[in-house]
Amino acid sequence: MFKGGWKRVDPVILAIALLNIAIRLLVYDNLEYHRDELLYLTLGQHPDFGYATVPPLIGWVSWLLQHVFANSLFAIRLSASLLGGVLIFLAASIARELGGSRYAAILAATGLTVSGFFMRTFFLFHPVHLEIFLWTLCLLMVIKFINTGRNSFLIYLGLAAGFALLNKYLAGLLFLGLLVIVPFTRHRNIFANKHFWFGLIAGGLVFLPNLIWQGVHGFPVFSHISELYDTQLVHMNAGVFFTDQLFLPFTGSIFTIAGLVFLLASREVSRFRFLGLLSIFVILSLFVLKGKSYYTLGIMPLFIASGGAAYDRWFRNRILRIAFPLVVMLVAIPGIPAGLPVWDKDGLVTYYSDLEEKYGADFGRRFEDGTIHSLPQDYADMIGWEVFAMLTDSAYSLIEDKSAALIYAENYGQAGAVTIIGKKYGLPEAVSFHESFRYWFPREFPVEIKSLVYINHTLGEDVEELFANIRLIGKITDPDAREYGAAVYLCEEPVTSFNDFWRERTAGIR
Repeated sequence: MFKGGWKRVDPVILAIALLNIAIRLLVYDNLEYHRDELLYLTLGQHPDFGYATVPPLIGWVSWLLQHVFANSLFAIRLSASLLGGVLIFLAASIARELGGSRYAAILAATGLTVSGFFMRTFFLFHPVHLEIFLWTLCLLMVIKFINTGRNSFLIYLGLAAGFALLNKYLAGLLFLGLLVIVPFTRHRNIFANKHFWFGLIAGGLVFLPNLIWQGVHGFPVFSHISELYDTQLVHMNAGVFFTDQLFLPFTGSIFTIAGLVFLLASREVSRFRFLGLLSIFVILSLFVLKGKSYYTLGIMPLFIASGGAAYDRWFRNRILRIAFPLVVMLVAIPGIPAGLPVWDKDGLVTYYSDLEEKYGADFGRRFEDGTIHSLPQDYADMIGWEVFAMLTDSAYSLIEDKSAALIYAENYGQAGAVTIIGKKYGLPEAVSFHESFRYWFPREFPVEIKSLVYINHTLGEDVEELFANIRLIGKITDPDAREYGAAVYLCEEPVTSFNDFWRERTAGIR
């Protein structure tokens, strides 16, 4: 597809990629920032070689975006959408490398377009869309090396693998699978190729800064994994996990199922059968480890591309070849709101309510804690942040001596809303002990703190006892927001030294 340079880019694939970008930009502001986007934008204001729960790549990308576009919702939606457009080309290229014709490439692009996970992940700014892109890039490099024998693809694979690890440590499972499976295949001689080791070294050098950072900070990744098991992964079960492997692609499952069968069973791609085995290794490993359902998304574009190549071989009738992608797109239309917020909040609530009333369907609305709500968690996490910033500004504006004031938020979403959205109000960065914010809070204050803007769902006893004058400024009153009920308080007139209280409170926090 790319032979001969960009002049040879397939116009149909390009049109599909541009359509995907355009649709996302048309609906980019139907909802607000996502909770996690506010965190990742904040990471960009503190560039480092690592963070509490993620490697540094998302923070570096965030730093770049903010220096080019400032804190713009449009900019982060644009960046994710553009990368989704590039992924369309990667999937189409894999379909061709698997022996498919131009039709296979078009099917791969279509399959991605109608997949629910693709709609959602390449709308939001977070490590997941980078993960899917980088995994797909790595797999494309593997396939191209096998097809061409060019050693340069091993170097590119190593570099892509290094950046994949700099994005999410989960990528290590993919590379572990390759190292375990390849020795039992016809491709085992790769370990005798010095360029494989050059690529391995190149990837290691890319990842090394974060590895050093983890060591210096006591490997917080292990604490994060332990916390996930205690609070979120405990709710995973076999039914949910394996059912989600069909629901995450949604209409795209027409391609993912066919693609996996094709990789495993077709003689025409027997030299790539190990990729099907690798995919099963990833899925089963995540199931055994109680990983979240969406942790498997990195292998989905491979399945979809393989599915495109499969249907290319299976469908010989011209009318069927024309009708198939058209029917797939028509079938996908009713499910688009589940992947993209094509309506505002009220329209989305009505959509999910109608699904339940008419069809008894509550899929997509189960939160990480296992409870079911009016909206999917991602959508609920995109409501209320503007109100937080506005309420915080109302509280902060009442403070006479702002040099002796502090804004504290209980979780990273609240802190991110103040830090990112609050810039338009001139608010200072919020302080929090949650997530990576715990690395940035002040240990000492140059003056005695007299006023505290406190953001939390409840007013803790320690705060109540510390201040004589506490006013409720406002709450999140939208029941569809995940932060429903969270409040902003203005606390003044401390009865004892706030600075002494702070030193005691933070003494045990690293």
